[in-house]
Amino acid sequence: MLIDTHVHLDDLRYDADREAVFQRAQEAGVEAFITIGCDLSTSTSAVKLATERPNVYATVGVHPHEVKRIESHWYDELRQLAQNQKVVAFGEIGLDFHYDHSPRETQRQRFREQIALAKSLSLPLVIHTREAQEETMTILREEHAESIGGVLHCFSGDPWLAKEALDLGFYLSFSGIITFRNATVLRDIIRTVPDDRLLIETDAPYLTPVPFRGKRNESAYVTRVAEQIAELKFADSATGLAQVAELTTDNAKRLFKISS
Repeated sequence: MLIDTHVHLDDLRYDADREAVFQRAQEAGVEAFITIGCDLSTSTSAVKLATERPNVYATVGVHPHEVKRIESHWYDELRQLAQNQKVVAFGEIGLDFHYDHSPRETQRQRFREQIALAKSLSLPLVIHTREAQEETMTILREEHAESIGGVLHCFSGDPWLAKEALDLGFYLSFSGIITFRNATVLRDIIRTVPDDRLLIETDAPYLTPVPFRGKRNESAYVTRVAEQIAELKFADSATGLAQVAELTTDNAKRLFKISS
């Protein structure tokens, strides 16, 4: 059984067939989902979905693209949402210097503020970093994020970032990107990641893996991520898939304190 540790189940692209999406995921062996908050509205939606379904968990937080929109009441409301027992992490938060949808100094300030809020809530972090890996790690170290831990989601960095994150005690989560033809470096990194630090995700509806490129991504396709990791880390792909399923599920339950 698998856990999709990062999916946007509230996305409008699922409105027409969300129930079928859950059904296909279950048939593919997905036992649980962590649906991600990216601002106050989506965090609220994530918690609502998690409350309605026993196998869905939620995160709350504000994505770096959206931090310019933070209003004075947002943190109080996020803190209140986080009291829900189905909330298992704070994020996704971080830095994105590729699009710069929010000013960089605002991103830095809000990143630090949200780490502090997560620490006060004793929630692990879900980190987004793009073209900002050195600053991301500097802020995580300076804010002593190792005290709560977390995951670099949709890992697509270089070996330096992988080592720095692992040294800080963080997990690395891999998505359908690892099935792309040009993801040679990522596949090499996966071979070096300790078994007890690996997570898998879809980031659906984004980043659809091969051979489903061009379609909307969904949680059922997390099996392709698991299969790719099995091929990379274990010689026997059939046995390897079972091992990847077991270890990534155990890792997710440990990090996010999921007991069932």
